[in-house]
Amino acid sequence: MRIVVKVGSSTITYSTGRLNIRFFDSFSKILSDIKNEGNEIVIVSSGAIALGSGKLNLSERPHDMVSKQAVAAVGQSELIYTYDKSFSEYDHSVAQILVTAEDVEDEERSCHVVDTISRLLEMGIIPVINENDTVSTSEITFGDNDSLAAMISTAIKADMLILLSDVDGLYDSDPHKSKDAKLIKEVTDIDDAVMSLCTGSVSKHGTGGMVTKVNAAKTCAESGVEVVVVNGSHPERIYKAISGEDAGTRFRVKS
Repeated sequence: MRIVVKVGSSTITYSTGRLNIRFFDSFSKILSDIKNEGNEIVIVSSGAIALGSGKLNLSERPHDMVSKQAVAAVGQSELIYTYDKSFSEYDHSVAQILVTAEDVEDEERSCHVVDTISRLLEMGIIPVINENDTVSTSEITFGDNDSLAAMISTAIKADMLILLSDVDGLYDSDPHKSKDAKLIKEVTDIDDAVMSLCTGSVSKHGTGGMVTKVNAAKTCAESGVEVVVVNGSHPERIYKAISGEDAGTRFRVKS
């Protein structure tokens, strides 16, 4: 299988902006194991601004564009270093790909991106893709990279997109406010009722939310890419997502 895994800032870092080392240790081990089975792995990773904020001891994400770009430059180096170090322990190599909206939306430039990803996969390397926040002029263009992950998944003809979230999946009400909220294990039609269940981000270092994940599932449906939302606090559930077991919310949407 060709599997794209998107991981967000709220999963990679704590509320302090510091690296969640326990997550990275489990995440790299699990994905390395899945790759050892013969699967191809692509990671779409947020976290540059969050890690940069933590490294610079900022209490929250900066608000002006230039500061965000500067902080992203600090955080991106730490982010890719962490991926490289974590996966090298399991004898796997990673490659950094930074893109802007223009790189994905322009047909010719998009083809170059896809060709690069494809060649890296042929070489047995794990591409780690992030929006190039340092030069991007449209901040958070991709909605915490959920949209970017969907675009990449469809472009490279992935079999599955796994979106790691700070909750177990899509609920029938806000799980942060209601103890009676029930997890929706499968969605077969993304209609107005489903969209009304979406909530925004609860992390001060994240920018996405369930609405961007459902929209990502919509995009993937057009190309037949299955999407599963999984709680990033339990990366071992990635195994279940791939095997078709209950792992969170699975979007089996027909195009």
